[in-house]
Amino acid sequence: MNPAVSVRDFLHIFSAVMLPMFLASVDQTLLATATPAIAAELGGLSDTSWIAVGYLLAATVMGPLYGRLGDRYGRREMLMLAVGAFAAGSVACALAPSMGALVAARAVQGLGGGGLMVMAQALIGELVPPRQRGRFQGYFASVFTLASVSGPVIGGFVVTHASWRWLFWVNVPLCAFAGWRLSRIARPAAAERGAPIEDLLGVAWFAAATTSTLLWVSFGGHRFDWLSLAGLALGLGSALLWAGLLGRERRLAVPFLPVELLREPAIRLISATVACFTACMFSLIFFLPIYLQLGHRVSAADAGVLLLPLTFGLVTGSTTTGRIVSRTGRIRKLPAIGLSWSACMLLLLGLLPPSTTAVGLLGFGIGLGFGTVMPCAQLVVQTVAGRARLGAAAATVSLARSLGSATGTALFGSVVFALLQGLNLGSALHGTSDATLVIHAFHACFLGAACIAATGAWIASRMPAVKL
Repeated sequence: MNPAVSVRDFLHIFSAVMLPMFLASVDQTLLATATPAIAAELGGLSDTSWIAVGYLLAATVMGPLYGRLGDRYGRREMLMLAVGAFAAGSVACALAPSMGALVAARAVQGLGGGGLMVMAQALIGELVPPRQRGRFQGYFASVFTLASVSGPVIGGFVVTHASWRWLFWVNVPLCAFAGWRLSRIARPAAAERGAPIEDLLGVAWFAAATTSTLLWVSFGGHRFDWLSLAGLALGLGSALLWAGLLGRERRLAVPFLPVELLREPAIRLISATVACFTACMFSLIFFLPIYLQLGHRVSAADAGVLLLPLTFGLVTGSTTTGRIVSRTGRIRKLPAIGLSWSACMLLLLGLLPPSTTAVGLLGFGIGLGFGTVMPCAQLVVQTVAGRARLGAAAATVSLARSLGSATGTALFGSVVFALLQGLNLGSALHGTSDATLVIHAFHACFLGAACIAATGAWIASRMPAVKL
């Protein structure tokens, strides 16, 4: 076990990884309010979900790869590499001339984004013992608070008074500063090196399986019928790719995917819980501002403000969970309780009459429940995995997080845009079209999200106890 660290030593470590964590946390909230403006300039409202999915797809593929590389070659070095790739992708996004180019640039940005949170968490896990990570959860929450609060407000303000492209340009100096700060911290003490990456075919196979699945859930019911030849072929092809990949990874001594960790019941169940949680959370963060701007006719700036209760709830739940874990050392029941509460709030959001007040109040309740998941997930996976596999442990959580968020966002977008076929974006943005269609479409998706959150709560309830 790592020796205990003082607050001063922890702050020295934390100050170096704070900005990469911030960049990873703020990305989706910063862009959430900009989606209608991007669609109005570049065209293609039905393809806007791929602004998020393209990033998440690349981040999903790269998460496990960063974990393995970090265990092998150093977590600090891989975090610096991730920051550089994120900066390059941000420049490409700012210069994108079309929706297709923007989605491609977002994928480049995701190549770096996939390592920001993974390597930041792994570097902290390398230097701070598990019980103290609960004690210092407030520091993690401070970064998430800053990202959650500033993201929607800044995004809405910039879109209203300038251009959405500045949301990407601002990343460049931040990445430069983050790289310089990381280069100033001392290299961590040598530890047992992880195994080399030999499964490059697994990397390509995983990318193909993930891409085909996201294309299927994103375009099904919108670009083609679920039961059409294209829909059935893509769905069956995705299932076969996943079956073949998992069968192959189980047979390898050093697989690309951290399947050896998923054999642990606690890690397997908490990963499934994280996937359900992020499927709901990222869908809400990305689509709630669209719902507010098109359905409730509020401005981008006001939509950003109305997203704040959700993020405040998320931060409050995360901070409270960290304190409970630090005091009691028990984490088993918290995610199940939190997701059950969020499921009830989502159910009310889908059933109650449309109201911005209800969105704010219920959004806080939803976030409060969601906030119980990630602190517990990080502690469970890192504790069960052990110090030598911290990179793979962080990658496991990141993989579940990315797969859940990408799949949830793609599926949510598929359902919404299938129900909004025929909507004129210009009329909706200027308030000259009927908002009833928009409200009904989103309320149906809120009910679907409630079912996914309830499923996550059931999975979390089956998790065995883990002693920190």
